[in-house]
Amino acid sequence: MLLRSLAAAAALAVSVAAQAETSMPFALDWKFEGPAAPYFVAIDKGYFADADLAVEISPGKGSLDAIPKVATGAFPVGMADINSLVRFLDQNPGAPVTAVMMIYDKPPFAIVGRKSLGVEAPKDLEGKVLGAPPPDGAWAQFPIFAKETGIDVDAVTVEPVGFPTREPMLAEGNVAAITGFSFSSYLNLVRLGVPEDDISTILMADHGVDLYGNAIIVNTEFAAENPEAVKSFLVAVAKGWTDAIADPAAAMPSLTKRNPAADAALEQRRLQLAIDSNVLTDYTAANGMGGIDQDRFNNAIEQIKLTYEFKADPDAALYFTGDYLPEGGFALK
Repeated sequence: MLLRSLAAAAALAVSVAAQAETSMPFALDWKFEGPAAPYFVAIDKGYFADADLAVEISPGKGSLDAIPKVATGAFPVGMADINSLVRFLDQNPGAPVTAVMMIYDKPPFAIVGRKSLGVEAPKDLEGKVLGAPPPDGAWAQFPIFAKETGIDVDAVTVEPVGFPTREPMLAEGNVAAITGFSFSSYLNLVRLGVPEDDISTILMADHGVDLYGNAIIVNTEFAAENPEAVKSFLVAVAKGWTDAIADPAAAMPSLTKRNPAADAALEQRRLQLAIDSNVLTDYTAANGMGGIDQDRFNNAIEQIKLTYEFKADPDAALYFTGDYLPEGGFALK
């Protein structure tokens, strides 16, 4: 009877522990490449588990992909382009989704071209063929980029392409440039054998586009019911990024465990590009990771207005909240 009592007590303890764990499946914006490594580091080092969070990461199909997944409640958290979120909420008023942690303080939206095909500067796109995947976050911002740089969009031939064929088409010379994330498209071209000195990377942020990039988004109904879980999730994400920044090479095993086909050296370089260009900025060095500058965000909304007609007056408070972040953000060093 004593043994049966002990067994019952142990089973009850396991049951209570299981019930205490909060399930938080995470919808990533893209495939399991270098910039995804920090999230897997957070899993492998137990940062999520220590907060009683059960986190499973699913790959995405573009920086717009996670928004409807989180808005419908299929995933409580995701990673998505905040500018696309602004438009989504205008088209779907009241949808229960918002951004809670900025990851790419400087967005990686870029035009990536080949110098041998005549593309080195924004105006070079005129008279050329531009390959653009319709769900691509960089393509979504192209009208703003064109407006800021004076590109005659009627002089650009846009070829809708799929994500798998985007870089191969540029490598083969079927298009002169593509839209994409700087760190992804650049290294994909290198992997395809395009000489690095023939690749031109035109960052939209360097040409008048004052937007933010991808952020952690949450289902607001889930967040209202589980505020501490959301806060703990963001703490774990920040720890993963801090570790990856301190030692990108040490983060690679966590990535290659999930993507055995990945080239660890290339993905480490991709992660480093994202860290240097998009995550570690002057702003995050001074203010920590995760938050936004409200004046800059207001200006970003004004830029979105240049090429998008809002159905209702935009309200910045709908698109981002710092309520789940610690004061001063997360220090990354």
